[in-house]
Amino acid sequence: MLSGRRYRLELDSAQAGLCEMFGDICRVVWNTALEQRREYRRRGAWMNYVPQAAELAEAKREFPWLGDAPSHVLQQTLRDLDRACREHGTFRVRWRSKSRWSPSFRFPAGNLIAVERIGRRWGRAKLPKLGWVRFRWSRPLGGQVRSATVTRQGRHWMVSFLVEDGRSTPDRHALPDRVVGVDRGVKVAATTSDATFHDRAYVTKGEAKRLRRLHQQLARCRRGSNRRRAVLAKINAITGRVRHRRSDFCAQTAHALTTANALVALEDLRTRNMTASAAGTIGQPGRGVRAKAGLNRAILDKGWHLLERALRNAARATGTRVVLVNPAYTSQTCNACGHVDPKSRESQAVFECTACGHGDHADVNAAKNILSAAGHAVSGRGDLATRRSVKRQPPATRARTGRSPRVARAAGIPVL
Repeated sequence: MLSGRRYRLELDSAQAGLCEMFGDICRVVWNTALEQRREYRRRGAWMNYVPQAAELAEAKREFPWLGDAPSHVLQQTLRDLDRACREHGTFRVRWRSKSRWSPSFRFPAGNLIAVERIGRRWGRAKLPKLGWVRFRWSRPLGGQVRSATVTRQGRHWMVSFLVEDGRSTPDRHALPDRVVGVDRGVKVAATTSDATFHDRAYVTKGEAKRLRRLHQQLARCRRGSNRRRAVLAKINAITGRVRHRRSDFCAQTAHALTTANALVALEDLRTRNMTASAAGTIGQPGRGVRAKAGLNRAILDKGWHLLERALRNAARATGTRVVLVNPAYTSQTCNACGHVDPKSRESQAVFECTACGHGDHADVNAAKNILSAAGHAVSGRGDLATRRSVKRQPPATRARTGRSPRVARAAGIPVL
């Protein structure tokens, strides 16, 4: 099984300059090859990796600075571009801007990479044209190196090794009868059908206050100035810590869910479409943009797509099946009787069916519906269909004059 190992590099000034140069050359190759592909598509033709790799070899004779970067690194850039164009379309692939893109390049030849440990906290790797570079030995390598990717994050350089760890996906999960549905939300990151809430705060109050002041300073800075770059570096230092906390939370949650369950059911959410700007989707430009922007930030902050990706990655080691179901009406359907009514969801946390009076936490009810849509029915009392409790006859529909004490207690609201 292929897995990743990520470490922080400790480069000297000469090695950092070489990494910057390699990243700039790869960016130029990417942008030039992308423009060539777009021009071919405008004329109704198609350009792929093989002729572009041949033209790259010819371009090195005309532009000697292209030879400063390793050849297989530039070829890997063309391979990545070819894959991106095939998967997303030539005109949907983005340019790599000098100001917005962090330098990144990959050494695809694992046989040219040597890694060894030189101390309790330090290791070193030999990379083509970079020589021996030191990195923090924060975890064992655990396998044979297949490739290495060098990326700059803020003021630090990182190296990610793709290793073959010798493991394989088991044919059967250790707990084959355990299944769970997961509802992703903007208040609670993940809620399961067994009423477990997975969430954490990624930004402290102090960091949020400092970020707000830094963004105010950034608005007063002149573009291209040294002061603006210094403010951006401070912002990136905070947002980098936030990003690491979010990634760590998703990895831990995914490990817990896949270890304890043979099947994990999720809603098939198109996060990229859901977080698109409202400016181009509303008939009257400018209306609803601020509210939609707040919703987009909440969705992206909880890391919906990152959690799904972490679940698929963790499922390889446990044999867990990750199933995506249609998200339509999962939050409006009563899990006890199947009645669909948007009025049943009184608020973000309170669900009370207008037909049978069944009450539950809204996210837990949605998670049970997600699990039912995956083919594992869950009763309103929380057990599986194989050992279902006997349901009581649903009461007649009553006028809703207020929140019932039972629903209030389920939502955590004190009742006098």
